[in-house]
Amino acid sequence: MQRILVTGGCGYIGSHTLVSLLSSTSTTYSVVVIDNLANSSCESLHRVADICSLSNFTLNANGTSGQDSNGRLSFRKVDCCNEPALRAVFDEFKSQGGFSAAIHFAGLKAVGESKLIPLKYYEVNIGATWTLLNLMEEYDCRHIVFSSSATVYGVAKDEKAKLKESDEVGVTITNCYGRTKYMIEQILTDFHVSQSLENKKEWSIAILRYFNPAGAHPSGKMGEDPDGVPNNLMPFVAQVAVGRRPHVTIFGNDYDTPDGTGIRDYLHVMDLADGHVAALRHLDGGKGNTKLNVFNLGTGTGYSVIDMIEAMGKAVGKPIPNVIGPRRPGDVTIYMADPTRAKEEMGWEATRNLDDMCNDLWRWQTLNPNGYLKE
Repeated sequence: MQRILVTGGCGYIGSHTLVSLLSSTSTTYSVVVIDNLANSSCESLHRVADICSLSNFTLNANGTSGQDSNGRLSFRKVDCCNEPALRAVFDEFKSQGGFSAAIHFAGLKAVGESKLIPLKYYEVNIGATWTLLNLMEEYDCRHIVFSSSATVYGVAKDEKAKLKESDEVGVTITNCYGRTKYMIEQILTDFHVSQSLENKKEWSIAILRYFNPAGAHPSGKMGEDPDGVPNNLMPFVAQVAVGRRPHVTIFGNDYDTPDGTGIRDYLHVMDLADGHVAALRHLDGGKGNTKLNVFNLGTGTGYSVIDMIEAMGKAVGKPIPNVIGPRRPGDVTIYMADPTRAKEEMGWEATRNLDDMCNDLWRWQTLNPNGYLKE
């Protein structure tokens, strides 16, 4: 059994990735989740345990640690920037064989907020990665999957072309969040090169550039639970559909697209979760072993804002109220992935469609109108 350290594992993408890991049939994984719960809830872990049929997942009295009966799912409330606390987790599991790999989700992720508090974003996102990498090297854990973002591409020279991993990154990024992701990619690149130069044990690294995750687990037990006003389109649309908000504002309808609204590459969160398991396999004895690997995770298909609102209306069974507003600064016309490399090199491709995203999202929203809150 391989033990995987998952930072930020209580969040939206992290928690769904836990389900993919714990449900894997080709490799048996156990996971240790570390999260400071700043923007997430450990209730997601109870849902993971339920979906994966793990027995008796319980937290201690103060909610700082938890585990199921068989040790497949463990939780430690730890901030990745806190070196002594993170070191304690590595020490704790060292006697049990340590960690085979880490999946690194932990970090701040709101694009708009990052423009207001940039120093906090640099401190948290880069600091957490620096601390994690140092401890992984010290404790002989040299496989990492990093949660990056398509924002590293910035404003593409040809907005209508699908973005490839070989395209320019870093130059035209429009927000601090994207710059932290780009800087971490550079840190990982420099670090990987340094290991080979010094004849050390080489690292295996997968950088996954996400496009636009949407949807929820098909059971409706897990989904995106934003704190406050959602930053992303689809959870906002879902909250309008359930009556928590009056309408969706469409930011601009004069783009050079068939319906005048911006087009993005949306992928089901469970496809994205499966991509992390594929990346682990690629690093563990696959062609990606000892290499620095970069992959786009998207579908290669674009949907407009109006497409998404209408598809959600279809899932709900009624139109979603919306109004037209002005363009937002920095928004681009089209942003889509070329996911060819992920399919060819690690055998991953998205299998779920737009209806799946919307139906699963609506199931989550109707069963959990207030997210993970218990009333």
